[in-house]
Amino acid sequence: MKSCEKLIRDVMTRGVVTASAETLLKDIAEKMTDQHLSGVAVIGEHGDVIGFISEMDIIRVLGKPNPEKMSAEDVMSPYLIAIAPNATLKQAARAMTERATHRLLILSEKGVGASQRPVGILSASDIIREVAQANKSHITH
Repeated sequence: MKSCEKLIRDVMTRGVVTASAETLLKDIAEKMTDQHLSGVAVIGEHGDVIGFISEMDIIRVLGKPNPEKMSAEDVMSPYLIAIAPNATLKQAARAMTERATHRLLILSEKGVGASQRPVGILSASDIIREVAQANKSHITH
């Protein structure tokens, strides 16, 4: 199977670290640092994803007054790009390119348990790693 035809669920990083909308920015920054994360999904009161906070989102607000009093909801980007786990890496790459992002949130499929919940993250580096591994195995065969 070509690497671009692989399914996202076979490549994505499982488990998404989340924070509630009320979580303070300093606590999110601490969680990201402690767990070596580049981002955290922000969830609403019913467990649905309402936004995402990346390292750059935090950096953007540091010059604003009282960033230590800001919550996840104040800092998050509400523009989430989500994709289903059964999409291909080629589809994910196209979505990243079209939307100029390097990370996609993978949401559970409708009708499977609690739908539209974060189940994984796919980054551009995950796709590049798959291409490199496919290239290595192609060379050795």
